[in-house]
Amino acid sequence: MRAAPPETVAVVAFDGISPFHLSVPCLVFGEDRTDAGKPRFRLLVCSLDAGPLRTNAGFTIEVTHGLEAIRRAKIVVMPSWRDDAPPAPAALLKALRDAHRRGATIVGLSLGAFVVAQAGLLDGRAATTHWHLATAFARRYPSVQLQPEVLYVDNGDVLTSAGTAASIDCCLHLLRVRHGAEVANRAARRMVVAPHRQGGQAQYIQQPVPVAAEQDRLRPLLEWLGRHPQRSHPLDELARRALMSRRTFTRRFRQATGTTVGQWLLNQRLALAQRLLETSDRPIEAVAVDAGFGSAVSLRQHFAAAFSVSPSAYRRQFSTLQRTP
Repeated sequence: MRAAPPETVAVVAFDGISPFHLSVPCLVFGEDRTDAGKPRFRLLVCSLDAGPLRTNAGFTIEVTHGLEAIRRAKIVVMPSWRDDAPPAPAALLKALRDAHRRGATIVGLSLGAFVVAQAGLLDGRAATTHWHLATAFARRYPSVQLQPEVLYVDNGDVLTSAGTAASIDCCLHLLRVRHGAEVANRAARRMVVAPHRQGGQAQYIQQPVPVAAEQDRLRPLLEWLGRHPQRSHPLDELARRALMSRRTFTRRFRQATGTTVGQWLLNQRLALAQRLLETSDRPIEAVAVDAGFGSAVSLRQHFAAAFSVSPSAYRRQFSTLQRTP
């Protein structure tokens, strides 16, 4: 059977763009390969502006595609937008609307959410953006259900992310949804980043940047927890292992990870359950035990709450064992 042709991903550049913001979707989608070594995506960087584009880092980039590239894309990414978030050109807004209308997935990373919102694709829907301009976003687009405390929001056909690092999370999440955990994990290893931080409404951050010192101090404990998801982990026992009081431990854990101990453990167990469902044929009951949920009933409840799908339905959609090479 012939392999499916690469999906086209159009990334919209603009004059004054941050090279880092532009590089995120290029790294996640542009360097991905199938097991046979063929590109999984055809990445096209396009622009409304003609000629070389200046970056905010002091050099220029040459973009050879205009907005017509969006007409061929299954995924369209606005990797950011200008820092003062001015209104986007009408031609760009029309291109996004047309792409969305024909079924393309639209992604607004960081301030790119402003452009997606201006195109009217977020009206009445949840979204996020960079925390620094969250107040301005909420004021400008009151019909959007802004969630400035999350890393990214996936509405299925439209995704938005918070700041720079969250753009990586969002793109890896989209890669995971379309091609499974193993593909996303390989991309994450290539980029030397965490393969999966639980997104959507479950992933709350308390500050823009976690405290590095706290991360370093808790890293051995986090690694140990990741190796023992099946165990029960009472707070007092974890605090003793970290050589802290319960109160200090819970505070520093939130500072380091951006979430509570219970939510962090749940996220790890959900991610493990996803991997087991995708890469093994073990019964749901066994997956529940291996992932630390104890019972199939508990796994189904938590899995459906997090992903709006049952474990069995998720396996049917994403299992690597059922795919034709």
